Amino acid sequence: MPKRIITGHNEAGRSVIKISDTGAHGLGGLSELWVTDTVPADNTGDVDTTDRPVTLGPPDGGIRFRYFKVGPASAAAGMDPDERRRLVAERFADMGASDALVDVSRHPAMHKTRTVDYIILLSGKVTLLLDDDEVDLEPFDVVVQRGTNHAWVNHGDDEALLIAVLVDAEPE
Repeated sequence: MPKRIITGHNEAGRSVIKISDTGAHGLGGLSELWVTDTVPADNTGDVDTTDRPVTLGPPDGGIRFRYFKVGPASAAAGMDPDERRRLVAERFADMGASDALVDVSRHPAMHKTRTVDYIILLSGKVTLLLDDDEVDLEPFDVVVQRGTNHAWVNHGDDEALLIAVLVDAEPE
């Protein structure tokens, strides 16, 4: 898990480190790095904004900064399809995002959010699935995901690590 460095100001208005840890809140292979409740952001205070339940999308008018891991698809290859759909549905329910699973006909983890997401693949290889397209990604490829139904599939042997900034957006 990467180290988080969160800066701020002391009582004299000088820049200081407020948080330095590897304890970002998470759920499974997803870890929150920072959450902004509004834009423009409030840079005052000492509160760890990740100290809240993990949800798929950001707060209304806010932003989530996180990283997430995508394990090799081979790990679920022998799984019963109904069991896999149930596990995916549980994972999305845990994030308060059952409604994001709008069309899973192509892949059980296809989901759609009301966000624009800036995503960078840091390590591994993944395929971005869309309703009618797909693209293979390699480290440092960038995706701007604009509220589309999508899933991430790892056809490699090693876990893939991605970093994402999710920004609340107007509904389609």
